[in-house]
Parts: sequence; C-alpha cells; structure tokens
Amino acid sequence: MTDGTGRPDEFGFIATYLAPLAEGCEGALGLKDDAALFSVPPGQSAVVTSDALIAGTHFRITDPADSQGAKALGVNLSDLASMGATPLGYTLILALPPDWTTDWAQGFTAGLAEYQDRYGIKLLGGDTVAIDGPLTIGVTAIGSVPGGGQLTRSGAAAGDDVWVSGTIGDAALALALSDRAGRLDAPDYAHLLTRFERPQPRLALGRNLIGLASAAIDVSDGLAADLGHLGRASGIGAVINVESLPLSGAARRCIEKEELSAEIVLNGGDDYELLFTAPPQSSGAILAAAEKSECAVSRIGNTNDGDSFRFIGKSGEDIDLETSGWTHF
Repeated sequence: MTDGTGRPDEFGFIATYLAPLAEGCEGALGLKDDAALFSVPPGQSAVVTSDALIAGTHFRITDPADSQGAKALGVNLSDLASMGATPLGYTLILALPPDWTTDWAQGFTAGLAEYQDRYGIKLLGGDTVAIDGPLTIGVTAIGSVPGGGQLTRSGAAAGDDVWVSGTIGDAALALALSDRAGRLDAPDYAHLLTRFERPQPRLALGRNLIGLASAAIDVSDGLAADLGHLGRASGIGAVINVESLPLSGAARRCIEKEELSAEIVLNGGDDYELLFTAPPQSSGAILAAAEKSECAVSRIGNTNDGDSFRFIGKSGEDIDLETSGWTHF
C-alpha cells in the first residue's frame, strides 16, 4: 500500500525499509508483534540508553541520509561503550516529516545496516509516525555488562589520572569551518566531516576498561562539559593540561590556519570518545587495554579533592571558557 504519493504507507515502510534490519534476529519476531524479546547472558546486567536526534539541531538537514542513520545508532552505542557494555540490539522511533522520500529512506536504512554489521546487532522493533515538523529519530540501545562491573560517572577519586580516547575536536571543527571548507585542505576537511557525520563508538575500549577505570563518560556535549558531569557525579575537581589533548593532524592544521583558540576543542561536542579516570598505578594496564582495543588513549590531567575544573595552557596560564559545551535546554 502507498500513501497516495507513490511512497509506501506505514506498514509498507516497515516491510520495505525496516524489516530487513531485523532479519536473523529471532526476538524481533519479524517486526510483526507488539513488542520484541531479548535475553541477557547469565551473570550479566542489562544496560539501556536512549537518544533523540532532531534534524537541524543534532544533525544538519543536508547531511547524507546514510550518515543520519549511522549517527543515530552510533551515538547510542557510544553510551553503551561508556559503561563497558556489549550491545545486544536496539529499537527505533521515526517521526517522518511530510517531505520524506524513498531515496532518503533507502539511504537512512543503509547507514543503520552499516553500523549493525560493524557492531553485530539487529533492530528489535520500534514505531513510525508522521509529524508536521522536523525529522526526529529516537534510538534505544540495549546492551549487557558483567553484573557489578559496569563503568559509571561516579567512581573517580582524588589523585586519579584523567584520560581520553582517540582525538578531540574534529567534529566541532567540521561544523565551525563548514563555511570555510573551500579554502581548507580537502582531505583535512573530509576527515573532520567524517568524524562529525559518522561517530566511532569505543565499545572494545569500554569493555577492556572494566576493572581498570574508576569512572567513565562519553564525550558528547564537549570535553569541558562532560568532565564537569563526571566530576560532579564523583565529587571531585580536576586540572587538565590543554597541551596534552590529542588532536588529529587535520585538526591541528585547520586550527593553525584559521587561528582558532583551544576553546573550540574544549567546548565542541560530537566527539563520542571516552573520557575516563583511573588510579596512576593502572597506567600500564590502561595502555595495554588501549592497544588490545586498537584505540589510542592520552593522559590529559589529574583529579583532585576540589570542586572546580581548571584548564591549563602551554605557559601554565588558566584558560577561561566563556561557555561550557552543549546543553539540551
């Protein structure tokens, strides 16, 4: 059945675009029941996270459809990574605007399928609705973690090292420099844009940090903001050496060329790296876990028994931030 425009109606949409994402998942029941079934391995605890992405707010309307699907799933998997969880499946809510197209639907579900294959999960179910507003995507990701072994934001102690995975600031730079992309080195800007459009959840690293990291959070709102979230949950402060922040070569070159300050790296969101703390004596094990996970990590500072978060520049000066990252309200 179609909706009169040549596009499939709700049930046709599910059968055409979504049901293939559930193939091979017995608990999804072919997306034909009111709910799905899933099991958690013995000795494991279930981990559940949800994120909503709204066109024009969390991604650009002009972003490729496949990257919209990849990002919607990737940001939720990053939340699972921050708790050391292994993904089991996900549900999807789509609120489609009047002007959606079959080309968009094909691209969007191709992005979901790419990340499903990469991380070994399937669609369990969800809902599709029409909306007189912007495209809205809601994903709930389900995972499991060894019972009692989960990483949380609240375990850091004074004297811990502060670490971050991967590189910081690429996604924020992609947005900030979008109107100047033509004068930047093309491969450099392409790298930044890929980091914005297709986050890489650090699932293997999260699992390998269980028993080593004292606290963890994924960097979604910006490193400064997320450090604050972790610090307040743990009741500690921290000092961060800005010169120790890991930047990609593309980011360094673009920052130098455009004469940008460190604030964009500290406040920019959408990194989806892991920010975590660990006792200093665990540093060797942390580096071994990173190597096993094939993910670089960098030690960027230390926690203390205060309640403030300082960012120290090259000459030892405090860097005052005018803002503190992304907020949802």
